[in-house]
Amino acid sequence: MASRLGALLLLAMATWLVADAGPVFNVTDFGAVADGKTDNSRAFLRAWMKACATPGRPAVVVPRGSWSGSYLLHPLVFRGPCKGYMEVRVAGVLRAPAGLGAFKGCREWVHFSSVDGLLVTGGGTFDGRGATAWPLNECPKKRDCKLLPTSIKLGRVRNTTITGVTSLDSKFFHLTVAGSHGVRIHRVSIRAPRDSPNTDGVHIQGSTDVRVTDSAVATGDDCVSVGPGASDVVVSGVTCGPGHGISVGSLGRYPGEEDVRRLRVANCTIAGTSNGVRIKTWRGGSRPTAVSGLVFEDIVMRKVRNPIIIDQEYCPYASCRESEQRPSAVRISDVKFRNIRGVSATQVAVKLSCSEASPCRGLELRDIDLRYVKRGVATQSQCAHVAGGVVGGTLVPPSCI
Repeated sequence: MASRLGALLLLAMATWLVADAGPVFNVTDFGAVADGKTDNSRAFLRAWMKACATPGRPAVVVPRGSWSGSYLLHPLVFRGPCKGYMEVRVAGVLRAPAGLGAFKGCREWVHFSSVDGLLVTGGGTFDGRGATAWPLNECPKKRDCKLLPTSIKLGRVRNTTITGVTSLDSKFFHLTVAGSHGVRIHRVSIRAPRDSPNTDGVHIQGSTDVRVTDSAVATGDDCVSVGPGASDVVVSGVTCGPGHGISVGSLGRYPGEEDVRRLRVANCTIAGTSNGVRIKTWRGGSRPTAVSGLVFEDIVMRKVRNPIIIDQEYCPYASCRESEQRPSAVRISDVKFRNIRGVSATQVAVKLSCSEASPCRGLELRDIDLRYVKRGVATQSQCAHVAGGVVGGTLVPPSCI
């Protein structure tokens, strides 16, 4: 009886899914060829425009190429608004052009813009072919550098989910969420070598209600970075490493930056990174951007340098401008570090280096257990310009606030 009931439930679900499925627009029907050589951007765009003009739940489908072939794709914008809830089902491999020649005037490779209701899924791969461009990236050494293109941008989208896809070897950031609301990034895989420059996994700015969950990120920069104007962001179940950890910032470099509020990072594992959970702000600045309502909790560190760090003296260049000699104007308050445990690769496991001009307020350290990788040597904490706080539970290293 139970098995019969289960079969009936599965049949009902399958019937519902078929009924709910909308028309399919296969890119190969519009001329796309998975030979790794043909530029398929026009074929993809034609499929998108046809689907976008269709009510209901249309799907743009990218099938697997025969003999593991890939679809070469020059920069393009999938633009809305659309008449229905859009699905982009990528089963094959999308490959970016080598180098930067095809990106003149383009800051992104694949850009979804002004779409309300979007699902990107299918198990496929976005291959940014970053190794062909990383030697051209001057940003780690030159402040006024030309930014390389981001692999995937969600710009001014709403009610959007990306799930079950891989972003490989982006030229710059892998996935940027900007000016958007209601974004879900779930079970994605993001990969680039540990020495690849500026390959942030997920960068969020100017956006609200964004969730990054149950994903694996291994890059040469921040696994997740939260920039100006981000609020109501959740990062949960993320495995991070290698890379630079999970960061808020950098903030305070440009005038007019908006505040960062209400971020929760929880149930994450960070391994082999140069930082764990970090807030970084530039020295100097005129307008006092605020950072508040942050919670970092239930996080495991595995041989991580600087597991807990607030750095308000951030300047990655050999020499900093005169304006960057002044204390940071960014105000940090109401930040909680709870139940963070594991192994630190640096003896200083907790470093809270706040601004002399605007000391950190309302910090909390509770149930911190970070042991040094060298047995028998105790970890330490360092504080500067911290205006009190709350401590409780196990504290290894001992608190400095």
